[in-house]
Amino acid sequence: MAYVISDDCISCGTCVDECPVGAISEGASHYEIDPDSCVECGTCAGACPNEAISLPE
Repeated sequence: MAYVISDDCISCGTCVDECPVGAISEGASHYEIDPDSCVECGTCAGACPNEAISLPE
């Protein structure tokens, strides 16, 4: 199950630099994770200063 970025994202870009597979890109209102590319490593979630990245509930 791929990680998701919530509306709490402040578009700082920290997660983009941390993603080892390049699954994160800028979306319309905040960054988004491509579920087909995400390898579920959690690196992005650990790097996010706003805790806006998590596994879907």
